[in-house]
Amino acid sequence: MNSNVLRRFITLMIVAMLVIGTGTLMYDAFIDRPPGDYETEKGDIHLSVKEYDQALEWFDAALQVSPDHRGALMGRSVVFMQTERSVEAMAELDYLIAFLERSDLSDDPTGRGTLAAAYANRGIVHDRAGRYEQALADYVAALKVDADAVEGPGLVDKIVHDPRPSTVRKRALYIYEQLKLPEEERLLRVPELDARQRMYKP
Repeated sequence: MNSNVLRRFITLMIVAMLVIGTGTLMYDAFIDRPPGDYETEKGDIHLSVKEYDQALEWFDAALQVSPDHRGALMGRSVVFMQTERSVEAMAELDYLIAFLERSDLSDDPTGRGTLAAAYANRGIVHDRAGRYEQALADYVAALKVDADAVEGPGLVDKIVHDPRPSTVRKRALYIYEQLKLPEEERLLRVPELDARQRMYKP
């Protein structure tokens, strides 16, 4: 067989494989997506740069396309938490938790992670409002559902933000120990430490 023909054939096969692979990736990423995912992703981008109004618009758009989209519901709750709208955050998290608890999450690790994050975030809302028993109950529920999902930030987050962030486990243990003390001896609010507590969004 002519070596030039063979070389040309191999080159054409490599180019064809690259074109097919790229086309498949593009299809999966932009066309074959569950309804609401694109809008939720856009909301997440705005949320990550603290553009809360725009994030909320995209999350609302996702829910128009796909009511009960768990990523959009979680995104809305985080927007409300970040903007100190605790009543709205609590309502959103209550709804999301109830919705997920009615769902079959046995073969759905993302769903379990979302449920754990929703419990953790609701715990934070209770915690900020001084409802420590409810906060502890939600933190414990989050750890029971999926401890790994609420373990804390990864290495990159620790380097960029805070090397010693509070985690659900640390905060739950701290509240548990404090609640065992007489009320006058409890120290449940330390603003500089509380500020390290992160919200969760799987």
